[in-house]
Amino acid sequence: MNAVLDINITKANKSKLDTISLENIPFGRVFTDHMLVAEYSNGVWKNVEIKPYEPLSMDPSLAALHYGQSIFEGIKAYRNAEGKAAIFRPYENFKRFNISATRMQMPTVPEEIFIDGMRELISLDRNWIPTMPDHSLYIRPFMFATDAVLGVKPSDTYKFMIILSPTGPYFSTPMRIYVEEKYTRAVTGGVGYSKNAGNYGSSMYPTQLAKEMGYDQVLWTDAYEHKYLQEVGMMNVFFIIGNQAVTPSLEEGTILAGITRMSALTLLAEMGLEVVEKKISIDELMAAYKAGQLREVFGAGTAATISLIKELRYKDESMFFDTDSWTVAPELKKRLNDIRQGKSEDTHGWMLSV
Repeated sequence: MNAVLDINITKANKSKLDTISLENIPFGRVFTDHMLVAEYSNGVWKNVEIKPYEPLSMDPSLAALHYGQSIFEGIKAYRNAEGKAAIFRPYENFKRFNISATRMQMPTVPEEIFIDGMRELISLDRNWIPTMPDHSLYIRPFMFATDAVLGVKPSDTYKFMIILSPTGPYFSTPMRIYVEEKYTRAVTGGVGYSKNAGNYGSSMYPTQLAKEMGYDQVLWTDAYEHKYLQEVGMMNVFFIIGNQAVTPSLEEGTILAGITRMSALTLLAEMGLEVVEKKISIDELMAAYKAGQLREVFGAGTAATISLIKELRYKDESMFFDTDSWTVAPELKKRLNDIRQGKSEDTHGWMLSV
């Protein structure tokens, strides 16, 4: 039992871990022995339990399937050289999760369920945290509407869950990116700042079109002029221009406030760069490139941490980058990974012990 939250725990009869190697395990394909489940009805969260990982039984009229009330987060836990487990900045994910919940007209989840339940679940499945370098335990909290009725209205009932997935190194070769001019990820007044399932579903078609042209992802632009830059794929984007680290501002509500983004802003400043959050256009970016000032471009997110970009294609012009000569992005990635894996001191208090 958890000292703060009373959680009913049912342990799996036998661990699947005995049949699985955690070395170089693919992302999001294998799941641990247990999951956390909580139910919401009549204005109250209840029936909080940890039980063996298993499929769900759903009514075909489940509200989430028809009307899209579904949100999630992505978090990682690590094991250091001494074998101690810790979670990277889960309180920031907790805050963002409830921002998403409010935007999607869903109930907020209490800290004792989200944080304490997560710690209890990871403690139970702590042997699933890989010990090899660049490995981690991916944590997926999510919530969805569970009313079994058709009708466009907020659900009266919900299910909150946490599942865990060990993952190996996220090998990401430098990407080729297509600057999107037709399709839109998010618009002011929309849901771009929330981590809801619809944002991801709507991105798949334009991303596939870019892949058919030989590109790995798209760099999203604003809905009105298709000129101002937003996110790259499902990551925040950074531009090293001269001695500035520039990233699009969150003010218009079209960009997810990434936890890796937030951490990168802090570390980049410590590395001596001037950190700038602002509205930046593709024209400004191309001018910096032609002037020899655009030094590096990279994405920042939970899965790969830092993803290098070797080409940006806009209309009929391409910007090419020699990623082998870069210094900022590799150093930023190293600093983030060293903190997460306990190789350097956690001076910011980002790691939460399990």
